[in-house]
Amino acid sequence: MPALVLLGAQWGDEGKGKATDLLGGSVDYVVRYQGGNNAGHTVVVGDQKYALHLLPSGILSPGCTPVIGNGVVVDPSVLLSELSGLNERGVDTSKLLLSGNAHIITPYNVTVDKVTERFLGKRKIGTTGRGIGPTYADKINRVGIRVQDLYDESILTQKVEAALDVKNQILTKLYNRRAIAVDQVVEELLAYADKLAPYVADTVLVLNQALEEDKVVLFEGGQGTLLDIDHGTYPFVTSSNPTAGGACTGAGVGPTKISRVIGILKAYTTRVGAGPFPTELFDEDGEALRRIGGERGVTTGRDRRCGWFDAVIARYATRVNGLTDFFLTKLDVLTGWEQIPVCVAYEIDGKRVEELPYSQTDFHHAKPVYEMLPGWNEDISKAKSFGDLPKNAQAYVKALEEMSGAPISAIGVGPGRDETIEINSFI
Repeated sequence: MPALVLLGAQWGDEGKGKATDLLGGSVDYVVRYQGGNNAGHTVVVGDQKYALHLLPSGILSPGCTPVIGNGVVVDPSVLLSELSGLNERGVDTSKLLLSGNAHIITPYNVTVDKVTERFLGKRKIGTTGRGIGPTYADKINRVGIRVQDLYDESILTQKVEAALDVKNQILTKLYNRRAIAVDQVVEELLAYADKLAPYVADTVLVLNQALEEDKVVLFEGGQGTLLDIDHGTYPFVTSSNPTAGGACTGAGVGPTKISRVIGILKAYTTRVGAGPFPTELFDEDGEALRRIGGERGVTTGRDRRCGWFDAVIARYATRVNGLTDFFLTKLDVLTGWEQIPVCVAYEIDGKRVEELPYSQTDFHHAKPVYEMLPGWNEDISKAKSFGDLPKNAQAYVKALEEMSGAPISAIGVGPGRDETIEINSFI
């Protein structure tokens, strides 16, 4: 019953797509369990680069069944466009399974997301404006539209009417926008029904039967631990649970079926959007990390904020996810620094703090306490084993492993599929 969860251990963009793709050849199912097309995974296969937003990375691995679970929010137009793009490049997408219980991002969810963010002004969260938050809000308020609703026009119409009863009041009276017509929304959503039908399935049943048959199932989280709605840097977070527990609710499997939880860590730290970031750099080092690391959001196109590795965050991710392993990515980006700072603790109000403060105020005022580690100048992109790395690079990895609280079982030394050192097998 080999079920693995693979998730971001920082603020997202850690290289989960590369890690998932690495495991793809050994995995029978890859499952997205939360988030929407606000996530972005880049996978490099040979000389081909793929940017995935909603689809599981396993869709690029022949023989692997990609699954969009019930915990995901789905924009049908984005999904169909992404499928079409891959088909044009010769990728077989016919095995995709889409949960009938997944919620749909409607046109009015996108509208509400954009106008609300503009209305917040300086208090804005940094949302991608793709309707993800309002769709999850509709889900919790029990006025959401699910994939299965596309196949019952009467129910779909009733649900759209219920949702727009309140939203049109807000749009017209608060935001001075025009009301959205129920019939127009229903017509647009019904147009997706036939196109999505070949993929719709009872994914909870499929996945549990697969695990009973000893198939290997990989649960792939979007975003990262510090963007979790419950355990992240609230309110500057996403609207779902990227942490390991989210895999159980977002895919419909029990926690006793999870055998391994793998956290993806960058060898430094980045984040997109607003919110506290203790190790953020505003100097030449920050710009160098951004340039060398190609730190631009796959989905948003925004430059990522860059900073040194934060071991406090890594320890926190180990704890809240029950991490069994780390996959360390982008070690090659650090080549060329004489010394590399690593944040080992925070200073808050003159006191040293070695664990993530639960108080938003304390975390906002946290100042990094750095330990300096020796750097290296050798090209590491051709390294095939841990012993091939320069001694200082080996020492850096070992230091991060000790500080973070879980073994580093794989290391990314370049963007390519084959530019990975596997220390311990994940399966």
